[in-house]
Amino acid sequence: MVIEAQALNKRYDEVVAVDSLDFQVDRGTCYGLVGPNGAGKTTTMKMIYCLVEPTSGTLRVFGMNVLKSARAIKARLGVVPQENNLDPDLSTWQNLMVYARYFGITRQLAAGRCRALLEFMQLSDRAHSPVPDLSGGMKRRLIMARALINEPELIILDEPTTGLDPQVRHLIWDRLLELKERDITLLLTTHYMDEAQKLCDEIIIMDNARAVDMGTPSELIGKHVQPYVLELRVHPAMAAGITRRFAHMESQTSGQNLYFYGDTAGDFDGILAAYPDVQRLLRPASLEDVFLKLTGREIR
Repeated sequence: MVIEAQALNKRYDEVVAVDSLDFQVDRGTCYGLVGPNGAGKTTTMKMIYCLVEPTSGTLRVFGMNVLKSARAIKARLGVVPQENNLDPDLSTWQNLMVYARYFGITRQLAAGRCRALLEFMQLSDRAHSPVPDLSGGMKRRLIMARALINEPELIILDEPTTGLDPQVRHLIWDRLLELKERDITLLLTTHYMDEAQKLCDEIIIMDNARAVDMGTPSELIGKHVQPYVLELRVHPAMAAGITRRFAHMESQTSGQNLYFYGDTAGDFDGILAAYPDVQRLLRPASLEDVFLKLTGREIR
């Protein structure tokens, strides 16, 4: 077991950031923390990589208590934070080499790892570029390369692809899947539900500092929503009328989106016939539908 959390709590005065959280992360898996901003995801991650101390409960990483063995834990993990915190005064290569020194890696060994990591993240041709000259996607890839410099057993990724174009996102996904194949454990937060479904073996849905539910993506979808979703874009006043007319069907409203759930695509024929001019999307159910049902709002 790489991570074990039992009754984990974090409070800042009267503010509860994480409330009675229990979960376990197995070696070589990708575990996802999903939820809206302020749900407690980043605070949970900061406790795991020993930046923030738990208020109460038990948290073990690699079998070690985070309150007693922070230094030993940090030596065995890599962190990809939300923010781009590269040194702007250094080149791509220098950012990696300087970071390697924090782990006591010799210059010769660090140079070999830098070359391999730049190739792995498709940055070899930008090795000597100043950081300000890199695109947003290149900076995120460099931060990932930096997180791998100490050959970690656990990589913590806090929204690693937010704001990136689809091509870069898919490149990062491919690299993360490669890392998991090497038996490296991944802990991921994301607002992209397609990202969570593609990468995560298990997910915990958080809201208001608590765990709402947890399981594999397919388990959560199968447990909470029907297989098909009809998504209508309508004014809230119109949504109320449609909901009343088809009250026999399960539905949810969020802003100008009205969602109906069914076992087959044919379940929506009556709605489609009654409102032919309404903007609509018929699709399979997703994790976002699960979150909407559990919390009453979409993940954004």
